[in-house]
Amino acid sequence: MEFLSQISLGFIPVLIGIILLYGTFKQVPTYESFVEGGKEGIKIAFSIIPFLVGMLVAITVFRASGALDALMNWIRPVMEAIGVPAEIVPLILIRPISGTAALGMTSDLIAVYGPDSFIGRLASVLQGSTDTTFYVLTVYFGAVGIKKMGDALKVGLLADVVGIIAAIVVVLLVFGAK
Repeated sequence: MEFLSQISLGFIPVLIGIILLYGTFKQVPTYESFVEGGKEGIKIAFSIIPFLVGMLVAITVFRASGALDALMNWIRPVMEAIGVPAEIVPLILIRPISGTAALGMTSDLIAVYGPDSFIGRLASVLQGSTDTTFYVLTVYFGAVGIKKMGDALKVGLLADVVGIIAAIVVVLLVFGAK
């Protein structure tokens, strides 16, 4: 195991070295290309900030207004009927919106119920089974100027639903119900 750890530590520097040697071999000005990439990265980071702030404000308003609680209460009976604890519903709802908020909820669930509990395991698997669809669409599509994102939203939400269902099924099959 220590051998694999040593290999993984050296992999990135070796990869960077190979890229630099290949660029030099192909007579590409590697340092200048690196600097140009850094400039472009800073421009992109600044262009994303307004979209990021807008998304964070929307999430805060959604949670503070009580809309999240109302939606959770509406979905709770359905989730309990299929054997999914109601405590996991806020995570399912917030995950497509904000990865940071979802990670906070996952940490809270694990702290309260324990990492080896059904809820802790389900929260952990859910955290890795879906993506932050609305965040991706808002920030990244907005940063590159894509206005029509209807199909991407549909596919992203469908992928989230499939990920949620798969996470629930896998945790139920592997770890059993509560």
